[in-house]
Amino acid sequence: MKMETHETGGAVVVALAGEIDLQYSPNVRRQLMDLMFARRDVLVDLARVVYIDSSGIASLVEAYQMARKNATRFVLVAVSQPVLRVLQLARLDKVFTLADSVEAALAG
Repeated sequence: MKMETHETGGAVVVALAGEIDLQYSPNVRRQLMDLMFARRDVLVDLARVVYIDSSGIASLVEAYQMARKNATRFVLVAVSQPVLRVLQLARLDKVFTLADSVEAALAG
């Protein structure tokens, strides 16, 4: 799994790639929660994620809940088909804010 972060338009973009599973989800959780504690708007780019398990989904849910508590934005961007299928199965596609691109997330 790869994780890159950069700032754009007042938000932090966390671009993830590869597999987010039990081995790597603690790293994802730690990065996202650090940003949540800093009260940053976060866009999570999932375009290059080929697999996500329940631990990865749990990391996203926890960050989303903290963002709501902090009144900050938390958007899933360019969600890949494998991730979208998992979100749909769990009906989380109706919970998370989804955007087609970073630009769309910043505009909306």
